[in-house]
Amino acid sequence: MNNTIKLSERLRTVATFITEGAVFADIGSDHAYLPCYVCLNDGNAHAIAGEVKEGPFKSALETVNKHELAARVEVRLGDGLHILHDGEVNQLVIAGMGGSLIRSILEDGKDRLSGVQRIITQPNVNERNVRKWFYENNYTIICEKILEESGHIYEIIVADKQVDKSPYTAELLQEQLLFGPLLLEHKTETFIKKWKKELSKRIRVIDEMKKAKEQNQNKISEFEKELSWVQEVLKNGSEQ
Repeated sequence: MNNTIKLSERLRTVATFITEGAVFADIGSDHAYLPCYVCLNDGNAHAIAGEVKEGPFKSALETVNKHELAARVEVRLGDGLHILHDGEVNQLVIAGMGGSLIRSILEDGKDRLSGVQRIITQPNVNERNVRKWFYENNYTIICEKILEESGHIYEIIVADKQVDKSPYTAELLQEQLLFGPLLLEHKTETFIKKWKKELSKRIRVIDEMKKAKEQNQNKISEFEKELSWVQEVLKNGSEQ
């Protein structure tokens, strides 16, 4: 048996937020690498690996059997959180997909979340959608990480259920949802790099919208407001 699983830095970072002895589900598990990695390193952990397509489901089964983990990692075929019974897991991982999809998975499966104390997400894009869902559903962000790997910048957002202290302030809520309330507190080089790219992207989008024959002024105003936020954040970041 091969005891080693090599995870990307992105997934290794996700794994650090799964507490010892957790019973967790990994939705969209991608060969079940993360659940097997965690269970090989934590003899008390148990996991459910969820896949919606037959091919990845079979690959996940192969990984579990290769590492002789069938007693502690169960692979299930199905859509989102519908593979779970309510109260079955206490932690949840959804990584490597868009923020809009992560939000819809959480929203569609809300009835399976009563026992879930921690949700660990890694949206590839549209992180704001995930933060909004947490904000609206009594999950408090306790940690945010931003990292670059193979030319891509990723954010990891970890939220616990009904923690008393909110990371948000009323007057800055919309900006904090966009940038990340905790990432804003400690603007790393990777954070600055991401938002410099986003600045250029927003300038191009506004320019294209203004060239359109039928202009959506509300949309233009929204993008211009966000552009001003990005400019302010980068200005303040360069002064640190």
